[in-house]
Amino acid sequence: YMLLSMDGANYSLVSEFVLIGLSNSWEMRLFLFWFFSVSYMGIILGNLFILFMVIIDSHLHSPMYFLLANLSLFDLGLSSTTVPKVISDLFTDCNMISFPKCMMQIFFIHVMGGAEMVLLIAMAYDRYTAICKPLHYLTIMSPKMCVSFVVTVWIVGIIHAVSQFGFVLNLPFCGPNKVDSFYCDFPRVMKLACVDTYKIEFVIIANSGFISMATFLSLIMSYICILVTVWKHSSGDLSKAFVTLSAHITVVILFFMPCIFLYVWPFPTISLDKYLFIFVFAITPVLNPAIYTLRNNDMRLAVRRLGKRIVVVSSREMT
Repeated sequence: YMLLSMDGANYSLVSEFVLIGLSNSWEMRLFLFWFFSVSYMGIILGNLFILFMVIIDSHLHSPMYFLLANLSLFDLGLSSTTVPKVISDLFTDCNMISFPKCMMQIFFIHVMGGAEMVLLIAMAYDRYTAICKPLHYLTIMSPKMCVSFVVTVWIVGIIHAVSQFGFVLNLPFCGPNKVDSFYCDFPRVMKLACVDTYKIEFVIIANSGFISMATFLSLIMSYICILVTVWKHSSGDLSKAFVTLSAHITVVILFFMPCIFLYVWPFPTISLDKYLFIFVFAITPVLNPAIYTLRNNDMRLAVRRLGKRIVVVSSREMT
């Protein structure tokens, strides 16, 4: 197909892209296959388990677990945009992805990723309110407020994706079609365009770069405020709070550092970012259920209650 650009030049349309992937080594591909397969299985089981427990257990019908259930939903969605295709592509010599599917992958990555960033701020605000304003917590974090948070999260995620997606969708791709990554995303795909994308780089920095940096700094500031509040009310004993928050901060760093690396300084000359994004798609979605929920005492009690209910039902059926 031919495309007539605004300057009158003719370009042949690229109908598909080639994803170079992570490694050409057979041994490394085998390792990556098992790594991504085990990780994705853990992502599915862990996050669906959290969604199931929050829905069926009335003791978990609280603002914190409502937001955690939505985090599990976003983790599952974000990893599903890339990991299944990575697994299927590891043992094929030519990893092709059609232009429409590439654009869809970019769109959903940014919807899920942008929404999850905003959700993490809502979760940090929830913890800040619970610790710093405990008497007003249920009033502030009302069901209406929680639903408003989630609706806002989805709206911001969609706006974040659409505001960049339109620029890339209209770019002419006239020849080079090898994407130096295991998934499609703005910086890597835009490098293949047949026109100067200098101005669009600033759109990416202003959008993805800003939301990554602003969210990361907001989360770190909220954790500092929580630590200061705990320190003032516990005579300087920060050990328990620091242990809990250190796990949260670790996940935040693993999630945001690749985003900041790619979007604040777009179009890097090295391919390090594609390896860093393994943390975003395959590691943090596994760690989030463990750190935010499974280590929580309320969730352990909910699991015990579920176990007792299963035992009671089983004993009734046997009798």
